[in-house]
Amino acid sequence: MSELSEKTKEQIRAHFDHYPTKQAVTLPALHMVHDEKRCVSKKAISEIADLLELAPSQVHDTLSFYGYFRTEEAPCGEKRVWVCRSLPCMLRGGEELLAELCDRWGIQPGQTTPDGKVTLELAECLGACDGAPCILVGDELSLRMTADSVEEQVKK
Repeated sequence: MSELSEKTKEQIRAHFDHYPTKQAVTLPALHMVHDEKRCVSKKAISEIADLLELAPSQVHDTLSFYGYFRTEEAPCGEKRVWVCRSLPCMLRGGEELLAELCDRWGIQPGQTTPDGKVTLELAECLGACDGAPCILVGDELSLRMTADSVEEQVKK
């Protein structure tokens, strides 16, 4: 049985005409699979490689280069909370925010809560230094965060 849905395979194939080579579709393909499954399994890597006429190791190299992608060994929760760890955020309470979230949720960065609801991640910079400390939940950037406001954001 295929790991990738026919819809996802068609979405990947639809990108072929927009890129100079099939290999150039690797990153978009990984995003499509990750968006659908919340992780990229070994079987999905193999199927992407087949579609793109690549070796699975080439797809895995791209996957492992980016910290965004999760694998089946470490799937992400329903919500991913990215805490900015840039210097401005850390100087304006980001370290304390991260420590408080770790204590409240009983996890460390890169881990998921036991109920599978939240994965805590570190972001190198979210580009909102004037609103430090900031977080990203899904596609929504939030500024001047506290542990309480993060929990409110996650509940939305």
